[in-house]
Amino acid sequence: MAEKQLTFKENEIIQILNKVYLNFKDGQFKEASTLLEKALEIDFESTDVTNALKCANFWLEREDRLTAISGAYEKGEYYLNQWKVFSGFISRMEHLSERCLFNTKYYIFGRALDHYLTLYNESDLSDPEILFRIGRCHKCQGNYENAIRFLELASQYRREDAAILAELADCYSLVNEDRAAKVFFREAFFLDPQAVELSYLESPMILRLMEKLKDRFGETGGEIQDWIPVYGAIFGLFNVKRELRPLELGKLKQAIYQLERELGGQRGGRLTPRLINHYFWLVDHYLNSGEDRQKIEEVLAKIKELDPEIYSEYVA
Repeated sequence: MAEKQLTFKENEIIQILNKVYLNFKDGQFKEASTLLEKALEIDFESTDVTNALKCANFWLEREDRLTAISGAYEKGEYYLNQWKVFSGFISRMEHLSERCLFNTKYYIFGRALDHYLTLYNESDLSDPEILFRIGRCHKCQGNYENAIRFLELASQYRREDAAILAELADCYSLVNEDRAAKVFFREAFFLDPQAVELSYLESPMILRLMEKLKDRFGETGGEIQDWIPVYGAIFGLFNVKRELRPLELGKLKQAIYQLERELGGQRGGRLTPRLINHYFWLVDHYLNSGEDRQKIEEVLAKIKELDPEIYSEYVA
């Protein structure tokens, strides 16, 4: 089949967009906006042009506001916070160019990284908050090796920080270290699902799971975070498990007792998926440690009583 020949107008638009996307990577949003205004005169119906112009104007406005912010940490936080706003903004666009998105992302996280590195080089090198943010910025720029290095350093200072572990899991997934990714995701969503910032995750395995849950619950946030570890276990995503140490087992049982008391036999809200996930961990521990089958059946009975549908999917 012969390839479609591009018209002169289409070629002009492509050439302008190529320049625009390079401008985005360098943070030259004003120059990009000027080019895009010219492109609209050539083809005012081009989705790529109108989308790119919306992105350029969004960041032009944000860059203007940056002049009023002082301090490296505050500027770094500003870029990261505005990226979350931008993520919501572009979610309403149709057919946004991947190159447009990646180049914008590369610049924004590069600027945030510069500010965090300033703090890293000038102050306490063991600040886990700064290490975490440096790791996140490297990841969002596609520099996974440096991201893992900084995130592992951060996790040494905060071994039970769900946000750090989730970012580390995300990096491992993106370099195809699936076993490590599953271990860290499982730990992160057990510790505190609400601390995991879903908007930053890029792992294909997690994104697919999120889409399934959106179809099931019709939600884009909130309780979905608490259901991720439950369905992650049911769908076999969180299938790399370990035997708990005695102290961890004691904490798990205490947490289950507290959640049962808070829930009071009722269903709904965030406590239900959290309690179910705790039950899953207890079952996994009993299986890994060769515990008596009776104890396993007792936990399964509690899951069935709390949510028969989840129980059926879990034991299927």
